[in-house]
Amino acid sequence: MHYISAEKISKSYGIKPLFTNITFHISEGDKIALIARNGTGKSTLLKILAGKDTVDEGSLWVHKDVTVALFEQDPKFDEDGSVADNIFHYRHPVAEAMRNYEKIIAAEDKDPAELSAALARIDELGAWDFEAKVHQILAKLNINFLNQRVKTLSGGQRKRVALAQVLIDIGFEHKHVLLIMDEPTNHLDVAMVEWLESYLNHENVTLMMVTHDRYFLEDVCDEIWEIDGENLYTYKGDYADYLEKKAARIENTVANIDKARNLYRKELEWMRKQPRARTTKSRSREDNFFEIEKKAKQKVVDQQVELQMKMNRLGGKVAELKKVYKSFGDKVILKGFDYTFKKGERLGIIGENGAGKSTFLHMLQGLEPQDSGKINIGDTVVFGNFSQTGLEIKEDMRLIEYVKNIAENFPLADGSTIGASQFLTLFLFPPEQQYTYISKLSGGEKKRLQLLSVLFRNPNFLILDEPTNDLDLPTLSVLENFLSEFPGCLLIVSHDRYFMDRLVDHLFVFEGNGVVRDFPGNYSNYRIEERAKEKEVKKEEPEKSKPTDTQSQITNHKSQITKKFSFKEKREFDQLGKDIANLEAEKAIITDKMMNPSINYDDMQKLSNRIVVITQLLEEKEMRWLELSEYIQ
Repeated sequence: MHYISAEKISKSYGIKPLFTNITFHISEGDKIALIARNGTGKSTLLKILAGKDTVDEGSLWVHKDVTVALFEQDPKFDEDGSVADNIFHYRHPVAEAMRNYEKIIAAEDKDPAELSAALARIDELGAWDFEAKVHQILAKLNINFLNQRVKTLSGGQRKRVALAQVLIDIGFEHKHVLLIMDEPTNHLDVAMVEWLESYLNHENVTLMMVTHDRYFLEDVCDEIWEIDGENLYTYKGDYADYLEKKAARIENTVANIDKARNLYRKELEWMRKQPRARTTKSRSREDNFFEIEKKAKQKVVDQQVELQMKMNRLGGKVAELKKVYKSFGDKVILKGFDYTFKKGERLGIIGENGAGKSTFLHMLQGLEPQDSGKINIGDTVVFGNFSQTGLEIKEDMRLIEYVKNIAENFPLADGSTIGASQFLTLFLFPPEQQYTYISKLSGGEKKRLQLLSVLFRNPNFLILDEPTNDLDLPTLSVLENFLSEFPGCLLIVSHDRYFMDRLVDHLFVFEGNGVVRDFPGNYSNYRIEERAKEKEVKKEEPEKSKPTDTQSQITNHKSQITKKFSFKEKREFDQLGKDIANLEAEKAIITDKMMNPSINYDDMQKLSNRIVVITQLLEEKEMRWLELSEYIQ
């Protein structure tokens, strides 16, 4: 069944067309990723589908039985309301019961009588399955502040609350839900992103989303749509298939334009020779000529940010840290840290929020003093800092003024120089846009301008703090290509696993309490090791402490519910045991193959990728097996 059908819809902002005469259908079960450059209509199209914007031309039809749920980049809340009030805003008996129950659970002093009444109400509504899903969503997104006012939340907390809200909302709809998500992984750590991948894959939901996280895109979506040059192109398959098919499309389009140009030259010669009086046949040929002319004068512009900078020379001494200590009160950031950076260092930094990653970056650049120890920076080092704070401007100004305030000219790799206006053009800011005020730019365009301003200073030690947020995928791909060839030092903090895997060869893992571990591998290698450790911890986990009276009430009440588990769940439990055994056997076989010294690189890469998939499947199935094992005797 078609959830949404669009026929020849168009949308413009002022004189700028975003898309023109595009037609498409979204059917039940589709999982679509939408790709386009920033400012070309991605978010606008999502809002149109959600009924928050309208088309200029064409028709849009939404099936009457379909509920459209939208997760926006800038979520709207009742600012004075609590987190619980905003998450359970539905006027639905189950939502009201859940809101009441969660408020009691979150309170410091729980009233046993109120808790008992709340539990009885959930039981009366038969909502325990939904209650378990709500708890999973809140726990995985680390939302443990349900009684806090929304207006007091940080930006990251707001995004997580909005995500919980939309996931719980669609739980009230039994079928026919189209979930639309605009950059859902921003402000989520890797564990949250991996959980969201699993959740969306296991939920029976039709999905359309914009994301810059390519691992997330590949794991969740099976179709990619691209807005390019006012047109919409669709590609079945994953991100690699999309890149291959797009290249073939552009090549085919260029070939057709070349043919049209050859025909155009011949027809133009005929037109010039013809007398003014036309026959019906010649008038038909004349009309056809104008169609050929239009096609021949097409331009295929696969615009990319071109980065051909000439790096400042980097000497033998880069940076040296000796016995560095740093604390904020009782919070220890570094405890006797030692490290010597080498030329060409490619290092990623990971760790929980608040572990000290940003403090470390600031100390390295001399923006934050250490408590003790030495930090020696080489004389030739020029830092380029791409920070999360974004553009720093004292007052609103035009793009060209902002860049000229940094420098009038920029040196290129071939020894020549270009001016500020040409440099802006290379970064996809055409001359007519260069006199636009910075305040008028989209979030992604501001990020692109920030990147430009960092590179315009010609650094040889790049520090990138969450650089992928708000960058579109085409720009991100080109940035990666540039960074992979960058001869200077790279220091990257990012939750984008694909970005980290491609660019870094080892990690600083901030484990808290001043402990920083140097891990010899990329992000995927690290996650495989961590999952293995988590499994070992679960096996060795001691018996849980005796529950409190309140916990006993909840546990005892839920134990009564478990008697209602069905034959289907028992069968699922048996099948999970078989699946886990088969996956463990396959993992052992692959591990043996990878130990073979004669294996070639391509086979090793395929086996490594499969190991990652198996490890994730094992984790999911073991968690479900453990969950069912608590209930099924």
